[in-house]
Amino acid sequence: MSTREDLDHTTDLRILPPVEWQAQALAHRERLDRLVGPYLERRAAGITHPVVDFLFTYYGNKPAQLRRWHPGFGIGLRDAHDYAGARGYHRVGADVYTADPAYLAKRGDTIAFVARLLAATARRPAQLSCFGLHEWAMVYRTDDVRHQQVPLRLGPAGTDAVVESMSLRCTHFDAFRFFTPDAVGRNAEPLTRAGQVDREQPGCLHANMDIYKWSFKLAPLISSELVLDCFELACAARELDMRASPYDLREFGYAPVRIETPSGRAEYVRSQVAIAESADTLRDRLHRACLALAATAPRPED
Repeated sequence: MSTREDLDHTTDLRILPPVEWQAQALAHRERLDRLVGPYLERRAAGITHPVVDFLFTYYGNKPAQLRRWHPGFGIGLRDAHDYAGARGYHRVGADVYTADPAYLAKRGDTIAFVARLLAATARRPAQLSCFGLHEWAMVYRTDDVRHQQVPLRLGPAGTDAVVESMSLRCTHFDAFRFFTPDAVGRNAEPLTRAGQVDREQPGCLHANMDIYKWSFKLAPLISSELVLDCFELACAARELDMRASPYDLREFGYAPVRIETPSGRAEYVRSQVAIAESADTLRDRLHRACLALAATAPRPED
């Protein structure tokens, strides 16, 4: 049964009628289906994909979770009974469902961390000299290749030679932690989880891919439109990531970016800059959303 406080809380909401929110939810699902439809078809057939699967296996977010549309905090959905029991939601009044202020308060530490990381990353100049070598460092001098179903484009010896001919300048801990033992010492500096906020920079492909991770962690408090914008950028970044990798992915329709050559490195940087520019906009949108949530969050004494 709703409390008096629940009933009063509806005055703070922008309430969407069913015809309005259902149309937005349908448009969201249709957009997502265009992005992940081929992935779902392959998964149903038991076929793995070395590029696209990463977005679900590494980040751990299921397509079904992405399909549920969220308007964001401060917006109520009338007659949205499918949201009853959904994580982060509660009912106010007789028939309105909205993101729960108690859930917002519970996520306060995560919101503060994400805001701090995004702001620190945005303040730094973009570094554009890594050339995607993190994927090469993950297979340097080892037989334990992550994607066993595809060959190394230059073979093991050729791959090792590329790593040895160039400097490793990785700034992203979650890539660095997968380096082989022989590659770790070749990086320009050691990276740690504790130093993540002090090292991430806006030219990093994986830092830009991770904007999607941070946006998803804040659902349903932020809009699904922003989450899906971040996911779409992550798809583009992942494609460049693997095209520039040591793997031969031509069988999957991906032309290699040959970063072992001057022209390949120039091609990589051009694509890297385009992704970084898009990421700057998304990083700012997500950062502003975090600040707005932090300003709205109930104080402990409330």
